[in-house]
Amino acid sequence: MRPLFALALFAGPLSAGEFNKVLSIGDTAPAWKDLPGTDGKKHALADLAAKEVVVVVFTCNSCPVAEAYEDRLVALATAHARNDSKVAVVAINVNTNKADALPAMTERAAKRKFPFAYLYDPTQRIAKQYGAGFTPEFFVLNKARKVVYLGALDDKVPPRMPAAKYVEAAITAALADKPPAKAESSAAAGCRIKWDRKKDDE
Repeated sequence: MRPLFALALFAGPLSAGEFNKVLSIGDTAPAWKDLPGTDGKKHALADLAAKEVVVVVFTCNSCPVAEAYEDRLVALATAHARNDSKVAVVAINVNTNKADALPAMTERAAKRKFPFAYLYDPTQRIAKQYGAGFTPEFFVLNKARKVVYLGALDDKVPPRMPAAKYVEAAITAALADKPPAKAESSAAAGCRIKWDRKKDDE
């Protein structure tokens, strides 16, 4: 019988799937379409075909940790995801309580002047397809729309200052067509996504 460590060597990267039980590093990212945004438009992943990197973050209005991360998320999008850049940042909210419904999202986006698309999926399907469980939780997709990073934005929850900026490093690596040094981390210690029980079997 082979030793367990030998089996592990042939099982692929040890980091892939360590925290996310649905997606692994290198998987094709699930696509969304017709998701309403706070800009009044419908959005699809295919709309971003010209972008070399797409950062997807599952977030919401009602989680204090997600709210604490908003300044960093705005800064990330401002620095890397301008209209003429090769990077897009997309935030998706799947919680269905009143505080997280589209009208409240639209109010928050206007108040905070979000420089990124903020989309709503009340079916919750896209979060399940990504294996997202917390807010905020990040996924970085390369030009081929493969997952190259998943997990937290960085290594320190606000107000502490981060020492390692995982998503920024993954963006830089993906633009250079290289794997990031750290491909997976646990999600930030935020709030669990509020799953609707009636949708559990969908």
